[in-house]
Amino acid sequence: MSIAADVDVDLKSLVRTIPDYPKPGIMFRDITTLIGDASGLRSAVERLVEPYRDSNIQAVAGIEARGFILGGAVAEKLNCGFIPIRKKGKLPYTAIGQDYELEYGIDVIEIHEDALAAGERVLLIDDLIATGGTAEAAAKLLRKLDANLVGAAFVIDLPDLGGCARLASLGVKCHTLIAFEGD
Repeated sequence: MSIAADVDVDLKSLVRTIPDYPKPGIMFRDITTLIGDASGLRSAVERLVEPYRDSNIQAVAGIEARGFILGGAVAEKLNCGFIPIRKKGKLPYTAIGQDYELEYGIDVIEIHEDALAAGERVLLIDDLIATGGTAEAAAKLLRKLDANLVGAAFVIDLPDLGGCARLASLGVKCHTLIAFEGD
């Protein structure tokens, strides 16, 4: 199948919804079914890349873990490097961290202190944006390294939870492919 044909793939139909996971009342949007479909994966990557193709992106930063899968593919398409943003204690070299709030407490994500040069044009990637807490922490981390955060891109948006608005308040433009309202 050609890339052009892949753009017509119905990504939403490839996302599996798991009710009451990880707790009652949550409708978990699982992209493993989407990325397991060759046409779905190609289409998602092409659509994530498209707005940034001519933006001179110098690095893609992906948030652990599904942001690694998508971010690596996007970085390859944009002909740039990939930078992992990981949970605390997972990076082997000196790292800087950023706290963010969870429903049940505080967590920390980290990036290597030498991951970027000041002013480098960076695109942030993850699979889904909900409340935006993790993405906000990632944006703050990138800015601690003086990155020029060009934008943030996600396959799924849960717009009722306000994550893109939260990033917009930091001056970060969101690009999303599909939305699930009411989540």
